[in-house]
Amino acid sequence: MADLRHAPAHVLVTDDNKVNRLLMTRNLELLGHSVRCAENGRMALELLQQGSFDLMLLDVEMPEMNGFQVLEALARDPRLRDLPVIVTSSLEGVANIARCIELGAEDYLHKPVNPVLLKARIGSSLEKKRLRDQQKEMVRRFVTPEVAQDLAQSGFALGGRRVQSTVMFADIRAFTALVESQAPEETIELLNTYYTLVFEAINSHGGVVNQIIGDGLMAIFGAPQPLADHAAAGVRAALDMVEMIDLLNAERVASSKSALRIGVGIATGETIAGYTGTHQRATYTCIGDAVNLAARLETHTKEAKRTILIDAATCAALEGRFPVEALGPAQIRGKAAPVEVFAVPWVGAKNEVASR
Repeated sequence: MADLRHAPAHVLVTDDNKVNRLLMTRNLELLGHSVRCAENGRMALELLQQGSFDLMLLDVEMPEMNGFQVLEALARDPRLRDLPVIVTSSLEGVANIARCIELGAEDYLHKPVNPVLLKARIGSSLEKKRLRDQQKEMVRRFVTPEVAQDLAQSGFALGGRRVQSTVMFADIRAFTALVESQAPEETIELLNTYYTLVFEAINSHGGVVNQIIGDGLMAIFGAPQPLADHAAAGVRAALDMVEMIDLLNAERVASSKSALRIGVGIATGETIAGYTGTHQRATYTCIGDAVNLAARLETHTKEAKRTILIDAATCAALEGRFPVEALGPAQIRGKAAPVEVFAVPWVGAKNEVASR
């Protein structure tokens, strides 16, 4: 482990004894750390809400709010629950130590605290925090902010819950032929450009892209975080996607490249949203009839020769705010009865009419 003098931390010392605070501060500053102090648990929580700290040294016996109560408060706060806490107390007994550890404390040191032991325990706690921060950054990089927020608030558990949501499937048309006509590097660059545009459209309307397979994607509106008017949000996102692809095509055609065409299927209904897979490898997704129907509608865009297709539930939820074209019933693969299908036209401009 690197010398902590080369990795300074911001430490909060919480102790009602002024002498203890001064001596602890001196020892920590000699190690290169910056220090703030609190005289009791209430003051400590106020400082934690105002600023960012890497570690807290916490006494147990304090007025107004003792150390046990502080640990309980930290455990209830998603933003603070991972803050490393080293309890420094004169309380004896295994029961007190066990209670602190059970409440989330990283370690427990008896007073008077040995400076060499304190340095070692601080180093170990900061290293664990660094690894946890790296893990959080990896989660933020490879999942959406909404899923990361859900993990932080609820934790990971296989299974799901029933939600009303809108599901979108989108795909690049004739992608196989496009791949065959250009170098692999050019295809990767095209996909990165494409996903930059469609992610922006989906995310800006509260959607979550939870699945990417080659040139296709699945997005959810209304999970993991609730979203008011999720059907309209999904349609707005689809229209923005088509508009941005149209602008991209102007540049591609000017560069003598073929234009991109996409198909989008959208369906609304009750789904089961949650984590599926195993504890070693899992993904956040939705399962239900609306998911299957959205996927089939995206495929049906080829036969219907329309860019955006929606189901009857989505159409009803729009309440006339968008122009739609009724295409009548269609026999969708996997559905026993014909399904009413509607197209949402894109005319090169905003086509949402004034709300009634």
